[in-house]
Amino acid sequence: KANFFANKGGRLRAVAKQMREVAAEAEANKVDGHREDKTIRPFTIPVQADLGGELFKLESFERLKNGKVQVKKADVSLRKGDRLLLAGPNGIGKSTLLESLATGKASGVTITDGVEIGYYRQDFSTLNFEDTVFESLSEIMDRVDEQALRSMAAGFLITGDMMYTKIGSLSEGQKGLVAFARLVLQKPGLLIMDEPTNHINFRHLPVIAEALDKYEGAMIVVSHVPEFLKQIHINQTLNLDKK
Repeated sequence: KANFFANKGGRLRAVAKQMREVAAEAEANKVDGHREDKTIRPFTIPVQADLGGELFKLESFERLKNGKVQVKKADVSLRKGDRLLLAGPNGIGKSTLLESLATGKASGVTITDGVEIGYYRQDFSTLNFEDTVFESLSEIMDRVDEQALRSMAAGFLITGDMMYTKIGSLSEGQKGLVAFARLVLQKPGLLIMDEPTNHINFRHLPVIAEALDKYEGAMIVVSHVPEFLKQIHINQTLNLDKK
């Protein structure tokens, strides 16, 4: 049908082009659908070597309440194995606080020198959308071992041509899996996780929860999914609304 329309002038050529684009998009969605029918393999986020003592201390933080920025006191200390939940209503500044912690711009915070921070953002802006998946993953490796990289990536359903697809062309769920794959390669000492279940296919969530639960470093997380938080065994909570 597309070829028939293509011979009928400018307007019908445009229709034919649109039909081909729709067909191509449908085929791409079908491929993504097949990927999403599968579940990622169990994985481990290795912890940074030689960590000891206090890794993180928070003595004050900023929040947004009643339209004003307020500075509040806190007393939070994290060591290996600690999991801190930042709680509070939407708009109070949880994600903003996470960003300031990850970028070193937060006041009232001490992160031990040398602690490697792994930061998962729900908008994936820590990823360079112009990089291919292969470039995004390989830049983290001290020495690129393509076979090992491909094997690890395959566990996150990152295979074939997808390795050479630009990050910006991926679905939100695929970007999330790339972000988790990067954490595996990074080997952080402190994980900062902003809504790590957002955009992720429900099939993958038990696997991700198990990986985070087994992670041996310190973790700070924002999530509104009680079942997920129960699985990763939070042992400290800072409610930004009640301090």
